Amino acid sequence: MPSAEPKTAGASLDSAGLLTPAAGLLRFSTAGSVDDGKSTLIGRLLYDSQAIFEDQLASVRKSKVNRSSGPIDFSLLTDGLRAEREQGITIDVAYRYFSSPRRKFIIADTPGHEQYTRNMATGASTADAAVVLIDATKGVLRQSRRHAYIAHLLGVEHIVAAVNKMDLVGFSQEVFERITAEFRAFANHLGIGEVYAVPVSALEGDNVVRRSKRMPWFEGPALLEFLESVPVGDGAISSPLRFPVQYVVRPDASFRGFAGRVASGELRPGMSVVALPSGVKTKVQSIVTFEDELERAGPGNSITVTLEDEIDLSRGDMLAGEEQPPSTGTEFQATLVWMHPEPLDPHKIYLLKHTTRTVRGRVSQIRYRVDINTLEHALATRLEMNDIAAVDVKTTLPLFFDPYRANRTTGSFIVIDPHTNATVGAGIIERAIVHSHMARTSSGQAGQPRIAKEERLLRFGHPSAAIWVMGRPHVAELVERRLFDEGWHVQLAGPNDFLAHELVTVAKAFCLSGLVTVFCPADDGTNQKQVVRAILGPESFFAVRIQDDTDEEAVNRIVGVLRKWRDKHTDAQKGTP
Repeated sequence: MPSAEPKTAGASLDSAGLLTPAAGLLRFSTAGSVDDGKSTLIGRLLYDSQAIFEDQLASVRKSKVNRSSGPIDFSLLTDGLRAEREQGITIDVAYRYFSSPRRKFIIADTPGHEQYTRNMATGASTADAAVVLIDATKGVLRQSRRHAYIAHLLGVEHIVAAVNKMDLVGFSQEVFERITAEFRAFANHLGIGEVYAVPVSALEGDNVVRRSKRMPWFEGPALLEFLESVPVGDGAISSPLRFPVQYVVRPDASFRGFAGRVASGELRPGMSVVALPSGVKTKVQSIVTFEDELERAGPGNSITVTLEDEIDLSRGDMLAGEEQPPSTGTEFQATLVWMHPEPLDPHKIYLLKHTTRTVRGRVSQIRYRVDINTLEHALATRLEMNDIAAVDVKTTLPLFFDPYRANRTTGSFIVIDPHTNATVGAGIIERAIVHSHMARTSSGQAGQPRIAKEERLLRFGHPSAAIWVMGRPHVAELVERRLFDEGWHVQLAGPNDFLAHELVTVAKAFCLSGLVTVFCPADDGTNQKQVVRAILGPESFFAVRIQDDTDEEAVNRIVGVLRKWRDKHTDAQKGTP
């Protein structure tokens, strides 16, 4: 039989057999597969806890949509979009606020469809607990596993397995225990220490707010009772100070402050802080809000800070405590959830938004993709929508970060397509990647060596090359644009960009800088092509003959050849056969 008391720190049963309250606001999300009853469960929770206004209830009762067998379709209390009500599904994350006599709650009702996994990740990213619904008639499904994995990945400490629709299986104890055993085995494989399993009927209200008399074999608390007992720690306030600067406030010459939200730790006037990336040390002079000055500010507080010294700080910089500073670097290992129909291209340059800092970067390596059913690691060269993978990320400018397990704010980032501005991925940082570049110079002193070709290859995703296009300057321009949009380090050298005698100097300079150069020079009767070919080498020189091709056909052909050439070089650098 299930344990009569959940193993949760800080929770205990009082003389009446109820769990004692745990202080603090609890954020929790619901997740699971399609039609598991997430919205119905939340609606029932709100209804039975008397958190629904009369006008809302009247509106739902008058609705022409009712997919339940009762007088009220509880899912309509959270499915607010017209498309959600018509289709009977959740599309976007629906946030609801309510309170019981013991605690205040924020609920994130997240979608179950696989195509909306990104919305589920959004809802779980700020949650303290996750309720994973499992349809008692179907058992543990792929999406149940996926959502449990993502919730655990995002640091949700308290996982609840709510086996719903128990009324459809005759409130069977055998069915409940079989499903919970399968889910717990999966959770143990993930490393989830504790899972609280509760049998419920969202439609009938069994074990949602009050314990059910129709399942006397279950002796644990109802769902709401358990959520009232979940402890909410103050880990963020006891963590090292992290204050990302969002805006510089300069209303006049007498005031200069730095606005932002405290990610973790605590700020106090007179406190010593370090400005990143400069490393300059200073002290907090005052903490200002719209209404007054504060004696201290903690996680989640939006404030303006003034400093005792005039130092250079701008958006994207950070104030940190002198002890336990964040990692600073351009390379780190991360777990990435890909959220876009267009697959991840490891050669493409994306934008990474991390706290208030946005930089260019790319996925330099996909270490492995996670099979969500078996949790096995599979080799992958690209990521499709909803794939989860361990990756290496390299940025053009340094970030100031912590492992996600230590700090949710400074340990997470999103990936943005620079051309469409769409959010295509979300990642959590595992650890920094540190390389030892220090070497001995010819003088025997320790110093930074010259940048090697391999380093340029790692940064740009390709070595230097030359494409020689004669007679079709427009095609050369289109090739440059296509390559640039795909994230290549490319430069056009057209007929009016340099003089004939400058060709050798231009070719050498572009070759050394790692550029892919699209040459389209004026024909002066000299053998310029052979000169450039000798500089680049035959493997990195491409002479293009355009005959009857249209401009688009020519561009596609040239870019296709370059992609194969690039992949050959990058695979060789990674040691891929």
